[in-house]
Amino acid sequence: MATSKVLAGARVVLPTGTVPDGRVIVDGTRVAGVAPAGAETLDLTGHWLVPGFVDLHNHGGGGASFTSGTVEDVLKGVHTHRLHGTTTLVASTVTGDMDFLAQRAGLLSELAEQGDIAGIHFEGPFISPCRKGAHSESLLRHPDPADVRKLIDAARGHAKMLTLATELPGGIDSVRLLAEHGVIAAIGHTDATYEQTVEAIDAGATVATHLFNAMPGLGHRAPGPIAALLEDERVTVELINDGTHLHPAALELAFHRAGADRVAFITDAMDAAGFGDGRYMLGPLEVEVRDSVARLVEGGSIAGSTLTLDRAFKRSVTVDGISVEDTVRALSANPARLLGMYDAVGSLEPGKDADLVVLDADFDVKGVMRKGAWVVEPA
Repeated sequence: MATSKVLAGARVVLPTGTVPDGRVIVDGTRVAGVAPAGAETLDLTGHWLVPGFVDLHNHGGGGASFTSGTVEDVLKGVHTHRLHGTTTLVASTVTGDMDFLAQRAGLLSELAEQGDIAGIHFEGPFISPCRKGAHSESLLRHPDPADVRKLIDAARGHAKMLTLATELPGGIDSVRLLAEHGVIAAIGHTDATYEQTVEAIDAGATVATHLFNAMPGLGHRAPGPIAALLEDERVTVELINDGTHLHPAALELAFHRAGADRVAFITDAMDAAGFGDGRYMLGPLEVEVRDSVARLVEGGSIAGSTLTLDRAFKRSVTVDGISVEDTVRALSANPARLLGMYDAVGSLEPGKDADLVVLDADFDVKGVMRKGAWVVEPA
């Protein structure tokens, strides 16, 4: 029989605001509304209790890769991020041969069916060579809708998002195809103009892949994709809040222009997240991580991040001055809504999965619960 628990004394962040000295009642795997008789009570006075984090864009962690590793590797990476509060995770690929990507989609879809990951995000190969970042240029291709459909089919219903440069031949038709199949079309690694980006949004694109990164800068005569993505209410903007990918002023601009309900913090993590400095492979490219910053060995481009979402949370509140409530929106509620999972995750409400994170007064993780079971049990 499932154990009931009452988590008491923390400041609990709810969709309607923060409740001082709150109580969250967990019954089995879900958040319940009423404490049953004899429930186990855990005193969390002086702590914060927030929903589990939801990561839309993640390539690995703990020394393990989602882009090329075995099932065991993927599970190791997922567990690493769970230790840091990410209870819902979409596994991201990188540019590769089409047959290889279809094979990866098959492996990852099995883990999605088991509930270990929330789905698959394809980042590449349909991106601009001008903004390729840490993607192999020789493997890039135009977004032919037939190729896009091949990846959707290979994912067996678990394709959640696909990043593409929509200005390339076939880009707009591919956006429409993705929208028809319920897959998020994300604009990223793009050299699009403002006008081309507006056209893609009108066709059904709804996400900006790591806004500001791998796209033209904001210009006063040629505003480019950034202005179009920030101004449109239909678009959620991904932000990598690690202090490397974004200047604090850029992050503040995004929050101010888009609003807290349209920002999703992501990690864009690679193998080194939660693991350490050293040499790694990101797809076919070699990456060196030094002082927690990942860069390609050839060329020096930033190659993903070593971020975990607990660090993004702490930085948001303590460095960027964003409220806890708005930070929770960016880390939990907004990505959950985007994925169509807000009925189960993304907030602490009766009937939802008991996915939650305990933070101390300094916003360091002290406990992580997923579906009612402790991943990290508070001491």
